[in-house]
Amino acid sequence: MKDPRDIIKRPVITEETSELMANKRYVFEVDLRANKTEIKSAIEQIFKVKVTNVNTSRMPAKPKRYGRHSGYTSEWKKAFVTLSADSKELEFFESV
Repeated sequence: MKDPRDIIKRPVITEETSELMANKRYVFEVDLRANKTEIKSAIEQIFKVKVTNVNTSRMPAKPKRYGRHSGYTSEWKKAFVTLSADSKELEFFESV
């Protein structure tokens, strides 16, 4: 079995995802090869919470330019994780 910390790379924290956190819905950047059941078990192991739903979407590579050099950003996968009503909320800014 894969290590849960290899599946979940980092939380995605923006204004839009901050509003989703009020409804116990969190967004994470995950490994491209991870499926929904692997993501669910990884979140449950890392944070010790109960996950009810996982939705995923692949973010495509976008063309970018820096001066006369052009290239593409990396493709990545985003997971929307919904926690159960009786689960505790996740704290990302504990030391702030």
